[in-house]
Amino acid sequence: MIAGLRSRFGGDDGGSTLLLTISYCVLGLAIVLVVASATTLYLERKRLLTIADGAALAGAEAWQLDAVRVDGDRLAVELDDAEVRAAVSAYLGDAASGLDDVELVRAASDDGRSATVTLRSAWRAPIDTELVPMVVPIEVTVTARSVFH
Repeated sequence: MIAGLRSRFGGDDGGSTLLLTISYCVLGLAIVLVVASATTLYLERKRLLTIADGAALAGAEAWQLDAVRVDGDRLAVELDDAEVRAAVSAYLGDAASGLDDVELVRAASDDGRSATVTLRSAWRAPIDTELVPMVVPIEVTVTARSVFH
């Protein structure tokens, strides 16, 4: 009786593991795609941050020797926004030649002692899918200070 019910309602289980295997393969590929895209986004942000760090350092050292003054027992220098922007632009002309869409948003000295640089770029997904957005804007801000001892 039980064998008759099994053949009548249950049928053969062959092929049900194939559907499960295909589903797990699709899920695994989706996870690999998302992780690979997140990794490239992280690396692109780190690369932009490295370039911004170098640009801020170049801007913080954009002073002339005759601009150094003695302030008590210390040496001090006052950074000019135009000189900071010119130094950062020159640095980006050399350093960012291999990068696409790197935009200088801001290069200035807010306090006269440090240079603040903001760069913007766009990350593009390595593979066009519905799981990952195609373009993500990246913006980093770095501040550097030149210190006399």
